[in-house]
Amino acid sequence: MRIAVCVKQIPKEHERIVFDPESLRVRRDGKLIMDDSDAYGVELALRLVGEAGEGEVIVVSMAPHDEETGLRHALAMGAARAVLVSDDALGGSDALRTATVLAAVVARIKPDIVIAGTESTDGYTGTMPIQLSELLGWPSLAFSSSLDLVAGELRARREADDGVFELSCPLPAIATVTSGSVEPRYPSLRGIMEARRKPIETLRLSDLALNAAEFEADGASEEVRSIVPAQQRAAGEVIVDDGTAEVRVLSLLSEWKAI
Repeated sequence: MRIAVCVKQIPKEHERIVFDPESLRVRRDGKLIMDDSDAYGVELALRLVGEAGEGEVIVVSMAPHDEETGLRHALAMGAARAVLVSDDALGGSDALRTATVLAAVVARIKPDIVIAGTESTDGYTGTMPIQLSELLGWPSLAFSSSLDLVAGELRARREADDGVFELSCPLPAIATVTSGSVEPRYPSLRGIMEARRKPIETLRLSDLALNAAEFEADGASEEVRSIVPAQQRAAGEVIVDDGTAEVRVLSLLSEWKAI
């Protein structure tokens, strides 16, 4: 059993995300950490391999300047090895270009299952895993709250407003997992020490038979045109019951089309 987990490395959470004023891209010059949402994928992958009794978990990522800090965290959790794609031609990549690169990595390492978070906390498109599924031609189980292997099938539970769905598909397959689906383990001191010795394979586009010049020429299909601060939440209205509060509340509920 071989499971690949897509891990995005993002700016440190305690640092304010900084955009380049000209390109409007997120600046990723410093150390990058593993996105919290991907820790759930790593944990579920480790549990599936543990339950199977054999196999390995491989974390894969695409990041600038050979950054591997976030990958080392996943290795400290228990992943066996990592694959990193780092190439200057990938600067400003959108979700589709990222999926194209990761599809080439998946074809190279040939996993049985690919697990990813539903969306990253610095992009929030939520489209990359499904694009990866389409490029590979694999079935996908999106928004999974749990994953199990039963009789050679991948089974998932999906919690929705109108109930809980139980889904299954044959392997190889892709699954996205929701935050809070499991409690990710904390790396132990031994795990941190062992992570320093675990291999990280760093690849360029040429290693994946992808043409860097074409990537630079085609550019991203998405364009950021402006960035504005989020609106501050206004103070709410305080209704003092002077005998007419009920009328005011009903008026507001009607105005909001709640009744």
